[in-house]
Amino acid sequence: MHEPKRDELTVRQERVILVGALLPGEDHGGEAPLDELQRLAETAGARVAGRLTQKLPHIDPRTYIGQGKAEELRDLCLAENADAVLCDHDLSPAQVRNLERVTEAKVLDRSEVILDIFATRAKSRQAKVQVELAQLEYTLPRLTRMWSHLDRLGAGIGTRGPGERQLETDRRVITRRMAHMRRELADIASRKVRESAARSGEFRVCLVGYTNAGKSTLLNALTGTNDAFVEDRLFATLDTKTRTWELDGSHRALLSDTVGFIRRLPHHLVASFHATLEEAIDADLLIHVIDVSHRDCMHQAEVARQVLEEIGCGGHPVLNAFNKCDVALPTVEADLLAASLPDHVRISALRGDGLADLRARVLHLVAQRETRVTVRVHCGNGRLLALLHELASVLASSSENEQVTLEARVEPRHLPALRGAAGPSDAIIVHPAAPLHAAAGKA
Repeated sequence: MHEPKRDELTVRQERVILVGALLPGEDHGGEAPLDELQRLAETAGARVAGRLTQKLPHIDPRTYIGQGKAEELRDLCLAENADAVLCDHDLSPAQVRNLERVTEAKVLDRSEVILDIFATRAKSRQAKVQVELAQLEYTLPRLTRMWSHLDRLGAGIGTRGPGERQLETDRRVITRRMAHMRRELADIASRKVRESAARSGEFRVCLVGYTNAGKSTLLNALTGTNDAFVEDRLFATLDTKTRTWELDGSHRALLSDTVGFIRRLPHHLVASFHATLEEAIDADLLIHVIDVSHRDCMHQAEVARQVLEEIGCGGHPVLNAFNKCDVALPTVEADLLAASLPDHVRISALRGDGLADLRARVLHLVAQRETRVTVRVHCGNGRLLALLHELASVLASSSENEQVTLEARVEPRHLPALRGAAGPSDAIIVHPAAPLHAAAGKA
């Protein structure tokens, strides 16, 4: 029987059949079971030719959907001239092998489709290394049936050991490559730690949320730039971008965009992208962008919350931004979401609606984080007086003889400049800051 080649795990320009096992208690939110898998397939470049679902008490260990349904799938593949089958769960190597034998079509699972999308989206060296490591971690336990040559003995000089098979050679090559990738990611992580330390005085805000919620559009709108890639596709952003966000004349924040989350995001992918997600881990504030025009918005918000818990952001301050309000229709789902997250801001990143309110909310949090200082300065020290009015928010001032006393709020990053301008007779008294958590919700 013809067995399809699996030397390339890709669905680009192929006709595919979507397959899903409907299990008891599995939550698809408000969507039809295979809607999200269809968007993933289309993002990967495939053309969806058909769908097939099967209600099961549990996934069939041999063929995923049962022998009878697998034979029905074979007939559908033949009728639709399909090249590949995409399954909505992760499959074992045996399930893939058995389904391919029955359908005579290439079979890929949900993780393989996501990895294929990530591979095409990766642009920076960091993203490419992260994707390759995730692919290798996924491939290693599936080597036995990945390529047709793996059961043959090594035939080249230097490849033949006592009874060694090509499978063992490939396994060692992949293991060494994975070790190299991990070392390179460790180096990247070290550099990011140094970069993060250099920005420790800045107020750092990170945009998080479900994929395609509008995070990159919001980054462009808030920072006045247009270099964050925007497309109406899943996972348009893989590389973290950080831009300066001018909140007003004396306050700013560093705003970062991150890779979007998705239902059943592969754990090895989360692990590989840990260095990218550290922007969220190190942030002072998370803006959770939620697409309230999506009929599954409440479920998507919950998925994002769960991923944030998984990566260690469960206790971070969160400001919920309900995006795409300009096209959102009133739904029970949206009403339930608003009731569950009453402290939110309604915005349209595309049209600019509500962005002033969002900026004001963040500015309030930045002001809470500011350090309150009392400065006693000689009236002749014009440099320090000018810096105070430029870098700080002066709350009150008084003068007596030749000394000026000012009460002000200032971002911690500006304190070294103020101290550098102080003269021998000047004094800068720093008061304890209020905790930020009092002004925002938590993840």
